[in-house]
Amino acid sequence: MSDNVIFDAFMTLHRDLPRQSPGSDDTTRHFLSLASLAGRLPERPRVLDLGCGPGRASLLLAAEAGARVTAVDLYEPFLDELREAAAARGLGDSIHAVNADMGVLDGPEFQDGSFDLIWAEGSAYIIGFDTALARWKRLLAPGGVLVVSDCEWVAEEPSAGARAFWDPQYPLRTRAEHAASAVAAGYDVLGTYLQPDSDWDEYYGPLGERAASADPAVPGMAEALAMCREELRVRREHGSDYGYTGYVLRPVDPRWRTRPETAADRAAVHAVNAAAFETEGEADLVEALRKDPEAWLDGLSYVAEAPDGSVAAYALITRCHVGGAPATALAPVAVSPEYQRQGAGAAVTRAVIDAARARGEKLLLVLGHPEYYPKFGFTPASRLGIRPGFEVPDEAMMALVLDDGTEPPRGEIAYPAAFGV
Repeated sequence: MSDNVIFDAFMTLHRDLPRQSPGSDDTTRHFLSLASLAGRLPERPRVLDLGCGPGRASLLLAAEAGARVTAVDLYEPFLDELREAAAARGLGDSIHAVNADMGVLDGPEFQDGSFDLIWAEGSAYIIGFDTALARWKRLLAPGGVLVVSDCEWVAEEPSAGARAFWDPQYPLRTRAEHAASAVAAGYDVLGTYLQPDSDWDEYYGPLGERAASADPAVPGMAEALAMCREELRVRREHGSDYGYTGYVLRPVDPRWRTRPETAADRAAVHAVNAAAFETEGEADLVEALRKDPEAWLDGLSYVAEAPDGSVAAYALITRCHVGGAPATALAPVAVSPEYQRQGAGAAVTRAVIDAARARGEKLLLVLGHPEYYPKFGFTPASRLGIRPGFEVPDEAMMALVLDDGTEPPRGEIAYPAAFGV
C-alpha cells in the first residue's frame, strides 16, 4: 500500500476535528499576550499562520487581535474548512488562505519583512525547529515576533518507552536545547509557556472518539488507526515525560553585538560599571563576585558592543539560592552614559538571560525598577513564595522562571557574600 493512501486516510481521520495538535483557545490567547507584550504589535498586525490546519488560531487572531491573517497549509480540505468558517463569522476579508509549503515560502505573499507576527502552533516539527527558525526569520518586519511551539522532554530522565516512540521519528530536545538553538539562530527568547495537560485532552479526546468509530476497511485506514492508537497509548503511559512548549522569539537587535566577556574586556567592564552608577560600588561588586567560585558562573558575564567595538553595556548573572536550592541573580546591569536609552541595556540583558536559559538555569531574580524589568518577563517574586532576607518594596524584588516545566523553589533568597545582604 502506498504512503499516499495511508496519508489520505490519516488526514481523513483528522478532518473536522477541533484541533490537529495539542492546544486550546486559552493557550492561543496566552501566546498572543506574550507576543503583544514583547513585540508591541500594531493595531492590525499582519500575521502569518503556518501549518494552520482548519484555522482555529487564524480565526481567533483575526477576531480578537484584529489581525490580517495569511493562513498557510498544504491540505486543501483544511483550507476549505477555514474559508467557510471565516465567511460564516464575517472574517472573510481578514483571512487569506494559501495552499503552500511552509518550508518553501516563495510566492508573492511572502516577501521579506511582510509580517509583524509569525504563528506556528504545533506545526514546526514538519520541517524541524531549526529549519523553521532559519527560513522564517526573513519574513518578519522590524520588531516582529515569532510564536512557535514544539514537543520537548520535560522529564530529566525520560523513560525508555517514551524514547522508543519519539527517537526514531522526531528526537525531542530539552528546554535548554531549544533555547540554545533559538539563540544560535539569532533570536532572543522573550517568553516560554509549557502547555497544560488539558491542551492534550482537547486534541486527543476527539481524536480518540474518531478512531473508535473509523472504518478500518477504508484503504489505508487500518495503518492510520494503528499509528493513531500508538500515539494515544504512549501519551497515556508516558505523558509526564514530554510536553508542548511555546516559544516567543524576536530577532536580536542588529544595532548591538552581544557576547560573553573575555579577559581583555575586564578593564572596560569596570569602567562601564563605574560610569553608569554614582559610585564604583557596582564595579567593585563585579570584581568581588569574580573571586567567589561559588557565585561566579562562567559564560554569564555579557557585554554589548558599540559600533566601534568598545563595551557599551554589561550584564551579569551569578549564583544565589532560594530556600537552599540553586537559583540565579541578575546584577548589575550597566550602560555607558553615552549609550543609555538606545537599546544597549535591553540587548545585553536579553542576551545574558538567553544564555542562562540555554545552560539550563531554572530561576532568575532581580532587584530593580518595577517599570523596566517586567518587559523581560519578570514578575514580583512574592507571587512564587520567594522573599528577600531584607526590607525592600515588594514590586522591586522580581523573579523570572526560565523553565516552567519545573516547580521553582520557594523561601528566602540567599545572595553571595559580595552583595553584603
